[in-house]
Amino acid sequence: MTTVRHSTAPRQLLLHTALVLGGLLMLFPFVWMVLTSFKGVSQMINEPLSWLPTPWRAQNYPDVLNEVPIGRAYWNSMYIAAITVAATLFTGAMAAYAFARIPFRGSGPLFGLFLATQMVPAQVTIVPLYIMLAKLQLIDSHLALILPAVANPFAVFLLRQFIRAVPVELEEAARIDGAGRWTIFWRIVLPNIRPGLWTLGIIVFLASWNSYFFPLVFLNSSELFTVPLLLDSFNSQRGGIDYGLTAALSAMTVVPMLIAFLIGQRKILNSMASSGLGGR
Repeated sequence: MTTVRHSTAPRQLLLHTALVLGGLLMLFPFVWMVLTSFKGVSQMINEPLSWLPTPWRAQNYPDVLNEVPIGRAYWNSMYIAAITVAATLFTGAMAAYAFARIPFRGSGPLFGLFLATQMVPAQVTIVPLYIMLAKLQLIDSHLALILPAVANPFAVFLLRQFIRAVPVELEEAARIDGAGRWTIFWRIVLPNIRPGLWTLGIIVFLASWNSYFFPLVFLNSSELFTVPLLLDSFNSQRGGIDYGLTAALSAMTVVPMLIAFLIGQRKILNSMASSGLGGR
């Protein structure tokens, strides 16, 4: 036993060292962005590779708040993400329950075909999707961002894994007591897959908040812009020169993502492990 411990110690040290270095490498762009947000234009031009701001210029943040309607963009992104999360959880859970618990002919091939749609890039389907939304008169509206995001194959796959882990005996006991499909789904299945719902909600929220391609294609009016689109528009208007203001705006847009990640990181890891998606 002592030999095994001595032989595994260097491996553990090497593994932890690699993880720490990898973590620092991933953290570097965020730290650079925060430090850049306190730099002035002259320092960015004369000393582009300088690490610390000299002097520290906190005025970048008030300047950004005065120049761009970030509050409106925040509201647009927040309520779009909230509606998308709620709709995705509801429809995804119902579809997942159907695939996991309701036997019907062709369910296996249909589920495989459903998952295969994840392999199709969004850029491939953007033209027919744009035509369809244009015929529905939804272009330049937030519904053009919400409706396509609700049909989420990953949501169905993830929740199906959790539902299959719920003991069938619970549903059978409820059925003996006279409960129907909806009662079983609402009062038994959903409470038992709450970790999966939390995980999926955080993932969908982050994806909606970070979405840039679909808002760029479907939105034209500036008052409808989401946070990523506002950041791109601001950077284009400034000519990509004042990196301090751009970094300040970027730092403010990252805050909701950091909060969501800090709240949900443990839930995501635990739920992935319990659903069998974490690997061995």
